Amino acid sequence: MAGPFSDDKERVKQAIDIVDLVGSYLSLRRQGRNYVGLCPWHDDSRPSLQVNQERQTFKCWVCNLGGDIFSFIMQKEGVEFREALEMLAERAGIVLESRSRGSGGRGRESTGRYSDDELDYATSEYDDSPNVGSSPQQSPTRDDRDAGPDKPTMFRAMAWAVSLFHDALLNLPEAVPARDYLAERGISAESIETYNLGFAPDRWDWLVEKAQGKPSALRTLERVGLLGKSERGTYYDRFKGRVLFPIRDAQGRPIALGGRVLPQLVAAQKSERPPAKYINSPETPLFSKNREFYGLDLAREAIAKTGQVLVMEGYTDCIVARQYGFHNVVAVLGTALGENHVRRLRFADHCRVILVLDGDEAGRKRANEVLELFVAAQVDLRILTLPDDLDPCDFLQQGGAEEFAVLVEQSVDALEHKIQLVTADLNPNDTHAAHLALEDIMSTLAAAPIGSLHAPSEAHVRQQQLLTRLARRFRLSEEELRGRLSALRRRPQRAPRASDVPSVQAKLEPLAPWERELLELVLLVPDAMPRVMDAVRVERMSSLAARQVYVACCELWRRGIPPALDRLLNEFEQPAIHNLLVELAEHGHARGVADATTRLDRLLETLRIREEQRRHREQVAALEEKRLDEREEMKSVLQMIEQKRNRQGISKPTDG
Repeated sequence: MAGPFSDDKERVKQAIDIVDLVGSYLSLRRQGRNYVGLCPWHDDSRPSLQVNQERQTFKCWVCNLGGDIFSFIMQKEGVEFREALEMLAERAGIVLESRSRGSGGRGRESTGRYSDDELDYATSEYDDSPNVGSSPQQSPTRDDRDAGPDKPTMFRAMAWAVSLFHDALLNLPEAVPARDYLAERGISAESIETYNLGFAPDRWDWLVEKAQGKPSALRTLERVGLLGKSERGTYYDRFKGRVLFPIRDAQGRPIALGGRVLPQLVAAQKSERPPAKYINSPETPLFSKNREFYGLDLAREAIAKTGQVLVMEGYTDCIVARQYGFHNVVAVLGTALGENHVRRLRFADHCRVILVLDGDEAGRKRANEVLELFVAAQVDLRILTLPDDLDPCDFLQQGGAEEFAVLVEQSVDALEHKIQLVTADLNPNDTHAAHLALEDIMSTLAAAPIGSLHAPSEAHVRQQQLLTRLARRFRLSEEELRGRLSALRRRPQRAPRASDVPSVQAKLEPLAPWERELLELVLLVPDAMPRVMDAVRVERMSSLAARQVYVACCELWRRGIPPALDRLLNEFEQPAIHNLLVELAEHGHARGVADATTRLDRLLETLRIREEQRRHREQVAALEEKRLDEREEMKSVLQMIEQKRNRQGISKPTDG
């Protein structure tokens, strides 16, 4: 159960103190034996987040979130376990064994810091042998993209290059067209600094020359997508003559670039084949465009606090929206929204996604393309279509923040938007068109499981309202529509959806009171596991979470390890299980450690009696229903007599 990262997890946990980690994100103060701070996951006016240094755990009872250093990073940064492990390993300067084993242990221990003044340092881990990296014609394999030990080198190279591009934008005379473009779009000097915008001079060899002809440096810059390589083996700048928008990961490190061509430079070139308006970095070991958002590193905290995220289509839209006070805004990277994007946005529980689209036909079409994906993924999606063919940047500059905020509040529920879109120009007398339109709507509605977008009772009400409206619009009975909806929901899905992947904050079913008490006591008295294992069978537990934790306790004990809290946390990667374990430990300690053994004795005796009573009921039922043959019936009767004697304290009769 511990999985392939068990040793790595233990090394990282030993190296990082949770008070230091949480304290790097928010202010903590000591309160008794613990530390407290304002919880980052809800609008906290009094310190609700508790950090226990002794147990190396955190807990917010308002949000019902808790766990260890890994679950804190998963919740705070919106990443899966492996990413959290990598981030913490870099923080601690640890090379992960699970990676170095797969690559011969190559690479230095990373401090997680960049050197932005010396490319020699950024590429010093490479020798000058050929075939390092891939040419533009070669897509890196998944194994290549996951190769970990070289990543610190690539991060440093990206940071070095982004710093150069930023300085070029601010200082080079040839960057005047870039500065003029940003000014025309209303982007402030503060935003240029915040987003670290840059400029690539209109030359094929500007960055190549900065690398000073060093083969290792050129290969690194090619591998992170900043340089291309011609068929003749000559390196060239990918982003020449463009304003550059650095794309950053959850830690704020640049991992890719988006480049916008400058109209003045295009006009001066008078080319028959004008360059693409926007280009992004290719797929690299650092960057996968089908899961990243522009500006998510800056927006994550606001998204978690407000419970909603504004998703826009352009870099400048995102930047200008932030200038107008909308800090919970991100942008897609020139690609369609996909399942990985949906998962990326699910780090905030009950997060509402508001898709802000340009007010043109293309914008409406894009909304229709992604709608079912969000609905099926159990995400509350709203659609905001801007008027008059405006994009968000233009609308904000013309109408201001207040008018835009009104549109955000009025954004339409995804299913409602679907109905409006499909029925807008529908001729009710065109039977064939009406049938196709209805099937389109019903297929989308069927993708939303009952209770997915709203509370269960509200979901039924919402479904009923939609069916009533559709029945009137298409002149059909509600019963007929309800039957069609049921048939569509029974239809097998063609492929797994994003909803198949549990969210970071997936909720657990409640534990039975006796299950909760048993696990609390096991955490208090882990040395009592032999007696517990003799008395409690895992199949008697009704909660899946309780069974998982109990099985982990048993497995640890069989390996000679007492199932204490820190060891159990190491057995799981799910934040929801971490939260449960911390909650059990906190409640157990609050009830007292002194009489824990006595309480465990009473509980085990109660469970023994319950089990005996259950078997007795089964035996009585079997006798009454004549399900036993004569021999089995006699054996059952003797067992029942023996059980009654034991309950009453009567000893067996003796001969003589």
